[in-house]
Amino acid sequence: MIRLSFAAAALLAASQLSRLAAQESQDTTALPEIVVTVDRYPTRADSVAAAITVVTGEELRAQGIRYVGDALRQVPGAQVVQNGSFGAAASLFLRGGQSDYVKVLVDGIPANQPGGSYDWSALATDNVERIEVLRGPASVIYGSDAVTGVVQIITRQPAGRAESRVEADALVEGGTYDSFRWEGSARGDAGPLGWSASLSRFTTDGAYEFNNRFRNTVASAVVRARPGARTDLALSGRWADGRFQFPTDFTGAVVDRNQFATNRELTLSLDAGHRLLPGLEARLLAGRYESDIGSDDRPDPAPGPSSLSLRQAEMGRWTADARLVFSGLPHALFMGGASLDDQDERVASEFDFGFGATTDLFEARRKNWGYYLQGTAEPVSGLRLSAGGRVDDNERFGTFWTWRASALAFATPTTRVRAAAGTGFKEPSFFENFGGGGVTGNPDLHPERSTSYEAGVEQDLAAGRVTLGVTGFIQHFRDMVQFTFAVANPGDPNYVNIAEANANGIETVLEVRNLGPLAGAVSYTWLDTDVGDAGFSVGADEEFVEGLPLIRRPKHSLSARLSTAWRLPVQLGAVLTYVGARDDLRFAQFPDPTRRIELPSYTTLDLSGTVTVLRARRGAPGVDVRARMENVFDERYEQTAGFLARGRVFLVGVTSSIR
Repeated sequence: MIRLSFAAAALLAASQLSRLAAQESQDTTALPEIVVTVDRYPTRADSVAAAITVVTGEELRAQGIRYVGDALRQVPGAQVVQNGSFGAAASLFLRGGQSDYVKVLVDGIPANQPGGSYDWSALATDNVERIEVLRGPASVIYGSDAVTGVVQIITRQPAGRAESRVEADALVEGGTYDSFRWEGSARGDAGPLGWSASLSRFTTDGAYEFNNRFRNTVASAVVRARPGARTDLALSGRWADGRFQFPTDFTGAVVDRNQFATNRELTLSLDAGHRLLPGLEARLLAGRYESDIGSDDRPDPAPGPSSLSLRQAEMGRWTADARLVFSGLPHALFMGGASLDDQDERVASEFDFGFGATTDLFEARRKNWGYYLQGTAEPVSGLRLSAGGRVDDNERFGTFWTWRASALAFATPTTRVRAAAGTGFKEPSFFENFGGGGVTGNPDLHPERSTSYEAGVEQDLAAGRVTLGVTGFIQHFRDMVQFTFAVANPGDPNYVNIAEANANGIETVLEVRNLGPLAGAVSYTWLDTDVGDAGFSVGADEEFVEGLPLIRRPKHSLSARLSTAWRLPVQLGAVLTYVGARDDLRFAQFPDPTRRIELPSYTTLDLSGTVTVLRARRGAPGVDVRARMENVFDERYEQTAGFLARGRVFLVGVTSSIR
């Protein structure tokens, strides 16, 4: 029935859009958008057979959005779940997949923890040129973790002017919860050399009454150069240092006055290219990612918790990816490459829950070599076909294959029909592979894997200023890793590949670009998930229950963004977000049982505005006054069961710029 519904919806959409296309002009006046995440080389967004959303830094700055996780709430098929106030752990569920099924890239360098997890709570939008979100499997060119998509954050680029020139911006703002933020950024050009840099700090007391302070410092920079006519290179870095105090236990109860978590991240990236021959280019991407994540929960004064929990996790990854891009044949392009991913992790922990102190030290390392090939051809005018394959050779799970094939057809100059199929995989985490702390890892685990199919149609209207799109997708996840205490013999692994699940849906998008005085987008996602095999889970109050939906995935979600497009002294914007009802687990202290519940739907409205007091001119600074109000109606809701989301937030600030 799901496949029949999907096919019917796609046919109905195609027939209606073709009728609209006949009424429209064949000319498109809007400038084509360029993306790099889909194919690893610059490509027009309307020429790729993939569902991709681009959020520009200009849009983020206009809306006053501080963190990437908040920006992703406007992306079709994306559900961001945060455990409370600013700085609390945040997860991304894309197209109904697990929260560790999305590859996170910062200027091309992977930032996921081994096994795919990523905390979105502190990834700031500072100095961001754009965020590209690819929906659908991309393991063929990105390897592990790209099961349901890829999110790439691209650092703000210099303008690329021939003459020497420097631009700078400064921001100061404050508001609710004693929040305060400052940021300074600059960028410049000097012939073949360009650069950009920024430094910021955000502090807030948080939404809870005590022990909820959050502070985050971020620095980023990029340098681009063209040593010759055939060579380009870019060196970028991003560093973040955060500390989050939180009073809640695992049930959401506000009981702790001294626990906190720290998170330090460093990303370094070198991207270089050289044109060897006409139509043949060699590119090298190399870099380092490091994270140092700590948690500190010492005994509280009575009557607070008396337990002790200390943990420090250090993770590092060296990444190298070399590839050749051949475009010497008419209407065809081929890319082949090899990648190395060298991961290491060290975790030191100490616990005392009233039965004596326990210490544990965990250290592990593993390498993965990947080899991939992808080809794109246009056998006839208006039809673009792509196919690719990849083999990974991992020290733990051995050899693993993935593939992807896609087609893009221009039914008319303004009507695009897409279809794709492929597989993706996620490697086991270090803890699942190696164990520790009394838990036995499983060195024989296979990667979690997926098979996905999608089809869609996009229609440009109003000379390219309006785009209507519909995409349907079908996904099957299998070999999902689960934990069990019930092992047959002491020393047997506690982790096994056993569970299966499905996630199918339809994404609809209406995007408006500079249509008179307005710009914006409306996206609606219908999502249907179910557990095919619950594995070790038994009972009605488990995370996996056969036939029931996956937790924290709403069946219905909607985002609507509207802003003024004309360059007037006053700029206004609004974002409406609706998240439908979804299942979740409400945890409880022993001996009370955990309960599976349905969280009610919620709707939030965010408003933003900027007033230009003094327009920037060459050599003379400009001044803007800006304001942002989040959750305007002070909606009380939970993104995660037991953890109340923050209420109404009002921020006002001043920006100054030199051009």
